[in-house]
Amino acid sequence: MKMIGMLGGMSWESTQTYYRAVNEGMKQALGGLHSARVLLYSVDFAEIEALQQQGDWDRLAEILTEAARCLEAGGADFLVICTNTMHKVAPRVAQDVGIPILHLADATAATLKADGVTRVGLLGTRFTMEESFYRERLEARGISVVVPGMTDRQRVHDVIYTELCRGVIKSSSREAYLDIINRLAGEGAEAVILGCTEIGLLVRQADTATPLYDTTLIHAQQAVVWALNQT
Repeated sequence: MKMIGMLGGMSWESTQTYYRAVNEGMKQALGGLHSARVLLYSVDFAEIEALQQQGDWDRLAEILTEAARCLEAGGADFLVICTNTMHKVAPRVAQDVGIPILHLADATAATLKADGVTRVGLLGTRFTMEESFYRERLEARGISVVVPGMTDRQRVHDVIYTELCRGVIKSSSREAYLDIINRLAGEGAEAVILGCTEIGLLVRQADTATPLYDTTLIHAQQAVVWALNQT
């Protein structure tokens, strides 16, 4: 079994979901008392969030690269960046470490393709929804992406940072997200990506008839596959 290097803490609320999902996946795959070999580096999210708002992605790349090098030095065989937004700097991190990164958008795209989904709605932080670093990896695989309108994008973004990353779950925010999901479905989205690792804490498949793809669970499941791949 390979060692999974988890770059977490962005936020820790979702990182604990990653840890649980990886270990549940390993138990399901191997049975008995098996659990995943995991090395976790958890950053201080307050520093990360402040730099995101300042637009200092160079410094953010430096922080994640330093963390990735620590995981590599500790014996990790590959890296999982436990956040959608920070995949903006994943190419920079990949240049400076000698172990592969399991890219979250690639794992999500593979799952969508396997299910025959060709048009998908995307929810996430403003950075993920508005910039190309995430969408282009989906579009390169033939999946068209629909994002909410400006007002809805801001609502989704604000709920993530002011509520979900702080462990606050509000029914009013759930209803707002479900309304946005319905609007995306009305624009032709066959499914909706929960493209921020905290959104799965708020909205679940039981809440809507629109198929949801929780990137946290998809990423964790693929990490288990990589960890058990002996090639």
